Amino acid sequence: MDPFTYTKPADTRAALAAGARGGRYIAGGTTLVDLMRETVERPGTLVDISGLPLREVRATSDALRIGALALMSDVASHPRVRGAYPVIAQALELSASAQLRNMATIGGNILQRTRCTYFRDVNAACNKRQRGSGCSALEGYNRAHAILGTSNSCVATHPSDLAVALAALDAVVHLRGPDGERDLALTRFLLQPGDTPDREHDLRPGELITAVEIPSHPTPLRSGYLKVRDRQSYEFALTSAAVVLHITGGVIRDARVAAGGVGTVPWRLSAVERRLTGQRPSDRLWAQAAEVAADGARPLRHNAFKAELLQRTVERQLRVVGGTR
Repeated sequence: MDPFTYTKPADTRAALAAGARGGRYIAGGTTLVDLMRETVERPGTLVDISGLPLREVRATSDALRIGALALMSDVASHPRVRGAYPVIAQALELSASAQLRNMATIGGNILQRTRCTYFRDVNAACNKRQRGSGCSALEGYNRAHAILGTSNSCVATHPSDLAVALAALDAVVHLRGPDGERDLALTRFLLQPGDTPDREHDLRPGELITAVEIPSHPTPLRSGYLKVRDRQSYEFALTSAAVVLHITGGVIRDARVAAGGVGTVPWRLSAVERRLTGQRPSDRLWAQAAEVAADGARPLRHNAFKAELLQRTVERQLRVVGGTR
């Protein structure tokens, strides 16, 4: 770990000023500190924002607003989250470990960097770490890597379970920086690699996430999150599915489905959603909708199995959330 300076601003204005001078924000530190130990990240200054008043979880008739510094464990156990959006609670409870969930924040979870082993090995070529250096994963061991949203520059997956659930719920990210406040849909905030894999999100210099907001959805709303992984504890997804369904009168009026473990960003499955909307729930429908879950996939040498696994994951979770007649 390289030497660095540390500051803990008393308020948001002071924090933004420190960030504008090049400081790196830190809250729970569950990702950044690891990367600093591995010398993947080498910030000159750490700006501790853990004391800022950004922990509130507030529900209104229009939205559910979650402060960026709310702890994962607190959000997962919040009565409003568990009652109205179980997909969020389940995604959080299937993330990391209990100890990490008690430290990690919502904003940090969204911004966490990939678990690609080549990214974390400073001796390997990685365009995400240094643009133009190459991508060792393309010809290396790529079993855990992405099959959707990839490019010739990067095939690393986005690691967040929570972000998959938020993508399915059309969540909006609230940002504050030296130039003021702005809002972005989560699916626009997180960026596919393209030719600039080192640019992972649309976060401007000095900006920080202040909150995540889930807009109101029609009721009754059914939702849930399924994560498929190599082991049942402290492991990242091979595939995952966040399913959100609005069913009334025996018809699916609205369907939102997103996948994790397979995309360079949380991946909305729009083709699946189109097959579901306006249809009556049935085992046959779930299977037919899941058939297109991997449309557009570009498998690599070691991860071609993910296409079928994704289809099976989506079908299973559709059955769980939607039931059958």
